[in-house]
Amino acid sequence: MASLLVRSCSRASKVITTVRCMSNVPENTVYGGPKPQNPNQRVTLTQLRQKHRRGEPITVVTGYDYPSAVHIDTAGIDVCLVGDSASMVVHGHDTTLPITLDEMLVHCRAVARGAKRPLLVGDLPFGTYESSSTQAVDTAVRVLKEGGMDAIKLEGGSPSRITAAKSIVEAGIAVMGHVGLTPQAISVLGGFRPQGRNVASAVKVVETAMALQEAGCFSVVLECVPPPVAAAATSALHIPTIGIGAGPFCSGQVLVYHDLLGMMQHPHHAKVTPKFCKQYAQVGEVINNALLEYKEEVSKNLFPGPSHSPYKISSSDLDGFLSELQKLGLEKAASAAAESAEKMEHSDSPSS
Repeated sequence: MASLLVRSCSRASKVITTVRCMSNVPENTVYGGPKPQNPNQRVTLTQLRQKHRRGEPITVVTGYDYPSAVHIDTAGIDVCLVGDSASMVVHGHDTTLPITLDEMLVHCRAVARGAKRPLLVGDLPFGTYESSSTQAVDTAVRVLKEGGMDAIKLEGGSPSRITAAKSIVEAGIAVMGHVGLTPQAISVLGGFRPQGRNVASAVKVVETAMALQEAGCFSVVLECVPPPVAAAATSALHIPTIGIGAGPFCSGQVLVYHDLLGMMQHPHHAKVTPKFCKQYAQVGEVINNALLEYKEEVSKNLFPGPSHSPYKISSSDLDGFLSELQKLGLEKAASAAAESAEKMEHSDSPSS
């Protein structure tokens, strides 16, 4: 019996080892795989607090997939926010409202695979936390457990949202608040309108930010408010403020990945690109030109050339292959293969 148990354990160990080896694509293959995450390199809330105390600005950028996460990671950005803005810049909707929790979780998992260093924050999408504190906690738990995030962000400062934030924090999950223009509330706000532009609205921004701090939030996003209002909120709080369209007096700044890169060069995105966004590149133009060049080269049979046709077959194997094709009655296929081999050999020769 003991011998059988040992053999079973040995087989189980081999299975586990195999699964672990398969978790990433092996090296020296056609396609590379993701690198394993190193929790020792991850930015922590403690590090953000220390940075805030030293008066060093905190950098935040949104990310929605593996490639964007890798770029954000490589640049040394402090926080990667998997924003519900994916609804607009990735899925093509006019607002953030349509995106679902399941869709957000797909984005979260992709980002978690690509970003090893930044603190990862996942947005709670509209309709997943408003009903009750229980619903809010359940959604936040999924974002961490299934999405691989380190923290969550929720919008608004109504009493129910403050209660939800407090409940999530008490459940052991870090929360980033969000006040000012809260895109999920455009039905009430009457569109994407800046906030804090009159006395009552300005005071509300500051009071709401303070309430979120009291609820246990580790940071608060201030969106589309006048710089003096953002400065007042930043001064009143002990936690970092992250500005977006809120001027230079916040503890840090956040921009949408696609916006700051100038990635989206089409009418829909032009309609929703905010005025406050600085474009640090014109990546969309580069993409368009590359696609046009690719189309032209394929159309003229210029791509792929020899340098992008790297996989060879030996002369002996080619002869055997041609023979087998002829045996199968595929003379035309055999001629095509022989002709292509001759052309590739001629292309590879120095004189060509």
